[in-house]
Amino acid sequence: MTSFSRRAVIASGLAATAVPALTAPALGKSPVGAPKPWGATPSPRQLAWHKRQQYAFIHFSINTFTDKEWGYGDEDPKLFNPTDFSPDQIVAAAKAGGMTGIILTAKHHDGFCLWPTLLTERCIRNTPYKNGKGDIVGEMAAATRRAGLDFGLYLSPWDRHHPEYGRPAYVDYFRKQIVELCTRYGTLFEFWFDGANGGDGYYGGARETRKIDAPAYYDWKTTVALVHQHQPMACTFDPLGADIRWVGNEDGVAGDPCWPTMPNHPYVQAEGNSGVRGAELWWPAETDVSIRPGWFYHADEDGKVKMPDRLLKLYDESVGRGTNLNLNLPPDRRGRIADTDAAVLASFGAAQAATYRTDLARGAVAHASAERGAAFAAARVLDGRDDSYWSTPDADHNPTLTLDLPPGRSFDLIRLREYLPLGVRVTRFAVDAEVDGLWKTLAEHEAIGAQRIIRLPQPITPRRLRLRILDAPACPAISEIALFRQVAPVKVAPSTRKDPTILSTAGWRIVSASSPGAEALLDDDAATRWTTPAPTPGTPSTVTIDMGKTVRLAGVSITPSRTLAKNVSPPRGYRCETSVDGKKWEPAGAGELANIAYALATQRLPFAKARDARWLRLSFDATALPAASLALAGIGGFIAAG
Repeated sequence: MTSFSRRAVIASGLAATAVPALTAPALGKSPVGAPKPWGATPSPRQLAWHKRQQYAFIHFSINTFTDKEWGYGDEDPKLFNPTDFSPDQIVAAAKAGGMTGIILTAKHHDGFCLWPTLLTERCIRNTPYKNGKGDIVGEMAAATRRAGLDFGLYLSPWDRHHPEYGRPAYVDYFRKQIVELCTRYGTLFEFWFDGANGGDGYYGGARETRKIDAPAYYDWKTTVALVHQHQPMACTFDPLGADIRWVGNEDGVAGDPCWPTMPNHPYVQAEGNSGVRGAELWWPAETDVSIRPGWFYHADEDGKVKMPDRLLKLYDESVGRGTNLNLNLPPDRRGRIADTDAAVLASFGAAQAATYRTDLARGAVAHASAERGAAFAAARVLDGRDDSYWSTPDADHNPTLTLDLPPGRSFDLIRLREYLPLGVRVTRFAVDAEVDGLWKTLAEHEAIGAQRIIRLPQPITPRRLRLRILDAPACPAISEIALFRQVAPVKVAPSTRKDPTILSTAGWRIVSASSPGAEALLDDDAATRWTTPAPTPGTPSTVTIDMGKTVRLAGVSITPSRTLAKNVSPPRGYRCETSVDGKKWEPAGAGELANIAYALATQRLPFAKARDARWLRLSFDATALPAASLALAGIGGFIAAG
């Protein structure tokens, strides 16, 4: 990570070249220069990253064809066989949604590589796709650039297949993969390192658990420097020393406030969601979420795609709080974005483009309680430029700026931006409006930063709008005050397609459970949940279900609750037993529920072989995270295809 002192020097240079450094001398007065930066400031590549606002994550790999979220590492590469792969269709859907770039999962935790690497046989060379002559990474890179978008890559540090994982030889292999990806596919805007590292895996047939000390094992300082050696403008995600951090959840919700600064120590999730005001590192948050419950495509989630109104809320909760939104769009087994997902993106993108096309503050007259000089006049907030700003004399930390608005300007969105090369200077602010001669406070918040979007409950048509800086350690540097009127997105009908292998739970009933309320597991509603005291050694949490009739059961699904609650966790693993008579029970499956605590996605758990069953019993021995209670939203089952 660039040192604090060097960042201050960089920021000073950016500030000096962004606006006239000195106002014209008048009446013998000394010229006025730009304010000095305050606190941590962004590097040039971080500054470029902040301007991207939203881009797409593309999770597409072996998991797409095994119906898993995390592969174990023993899957046959020949399973990867998209029937109609169209990188242009994927990119077009993302672009229609207003995405500015694409980040592709080049290798997920199972170790399968989407490019024809010679470093391992576990790659696209050994798949039916284009008879082993394809290159998904290259094809996606070309399509992304044809569409005028930027390209980035995800490379999982964890590899559940590689026999040397956890030993020095794997780190050498991993870094060679980085060099391949950084040198073969043109300019990258982001290089994504997942935080999941170490655990159960195939590991070349060892089938064991391997734990690592990630910072020491990967030597992140050296690894991040390797990326920047080949891709100087690629922001890295997410260990200490990287350019951007995880927001602390996979729900698409940044903290309010969400400061772009963090302490100079390894990432702490409790700090990551909101950042730490005044901390020494510029380490801004990226907010990631999937358009579906899972990160990879699953046919049983076709009816669970987030609708345009939900994407609007996600935008407010991420971009509107100064972070970048990384929206996952998982291609299906054809290798395309499903129709419903594409329709949602088109509706959302069109509405946002229409909303933000016209700044309704244009034509207003700006005046402030104080100005630093002509180069930093109040009018700078209205000039549409990101390299100019309003500022005040050094000693004035609590000024006000007022806009006299043209008559009849109706708006329900207010966007504020600070001039980031000078740091995040405003701690707390308020926005007021004058209507019928009376001032009313519309909002009061902490943090402006890259941007702060304030959504009003309904449009207003005030005569004046006022920004009040309530608390700041330095004079402000406000680059924009903009006003907009939200255009409603076109409604999209949810998909009605139903996977024929998914069993309906309509006729199922709870026979017994370790605590009341287990009926919520069968209502096909992820918003409801069964909560039970956390299991203890020798006393698991259990639920027994009568499916109403005997079926040829191929596996079960377990859906965690997505309702945020304190001291509640999904289970860490599961054990499943089946019975045809409710008396004699046979083991059917057991194992981990991979990443269930953070991804909060449905786990599809196939049995080694299908079996006749009418009754199900599931047991949970521990919670995924320390918690007083265990919670689940749903349990289901599926039969074999065909």
